[in-house]
Amino acid sequence: GLRDLGPALSPFNAFLILTGIETLPLRMQKHCDNAKAVAEWLTAHNKIAWVSYPGLPGDRYHNLARKYAPKGAGAVFTFGLKGGYEAGVKLVSNVKLFSHLANIGDTRSLIIHPASTTHRQLSDAQKTQAGAGPDVVRLSIGIEDKDDIIADLEQALAA
Repeated sequence: GLRDLGPALSPFNAFLILTGIETLPLRMQKHCDNAKAVAEWLTAHNKIAWVSYPGLPGDRYHNLARKYAPKGAGAVFTFGLKGGYEAGVKLVSNVKLFSHLANIGDTRSLIIHPASTTHRQLSDAQKTQAGAGPDVVRLSIGIEDKDDIIADLEQALAA
């Protein structure tokens, strides 16, 4: 067991971890670049009420993001859909490239509508207080081609 042998990885697992660490800066830059492009695109879309992404100049945390994360403001952000709860459920149902998952930080793009999933047990007031109002959608942007990510959101919003 662990007590007798110590915490030792198999050689292959060690190789995978080292490879992951070596390529992390490249992947993170792609995550951040893609997220900014998607956030900018969403900001201009007529079915989107608001976008909360620190990489956007109008965001209340933009100056902090520039100071503490000068290479990119991360890959996870939220936005609000005009049309509320039903629009959120519909959007998540219609994406093809995005995975409908609650975890974040994957190399693949993920989407979730918290009001109908992770926060569904809360009252409407509690959801709003928790930042999971009926219009909120959370994205974790992956390293796919940014045009493919945007095209998927575009077709899902048009459906």
